[in-house]
Amino acid sequence: MNVTFLLIGGNLGNREENLQTAKSLIEQYCGKLIKSSSVYETAAWGKTDQPAFLNQALEIETELTAEGLMREIFAIEKVMGRERKEKYGPRIIDIDILLFNAEQHDSSFLKIPHPEMHNRLFALIPLAEIAPNVDHPVFKKSIAQLLKETPDNLEVKKYREVQD
Repeated sequence: MNVTFLLIGGNLGNREENLQTAKSLIEQYCGKLIKSSSVYETAAWGKTDQPAFLNQALEIETELTAEGLMREIFAIEKVMGRERKEKYGPRIIDIDILLFNAEQHDSSFLKIPHPEMHNRLFALIPLAEIAPNVDHPVFKKSIAQLLKETPDNLEVKKYREVQD
């Protein structure tokens, strides 16, 4: 069984409902939900003239390979209405693989660990809530340590406690 950490988020439509739908579809098509972080709200990163995002980290157990998981994630995003129009643009849902076991992948299709997670508080804060002692396979530091060291200073606010 593979252990993966995902970050789900979005800033269009009913943001909370979209996170719930994504979680349900992930459980249906990808694997068993082990843990969910609280939901956090963050101003848009990279392209700031858009609504704030809600984000949540998930721990999943899956029988899928990393590539198989990525294919399922793309299918879920498509079913939910995700359109990839502009980098950092607004979206109904975004599902990122942050970590997959201790594996490293670097192709045009798949980059694991997520290449920017150590620079993004909106990823590190929810991930540190559910996996503070998990090590980053490239930096060989815990998620809690990366959180302390990140240069990002974008405000991330707790929006809702965990309700699984």
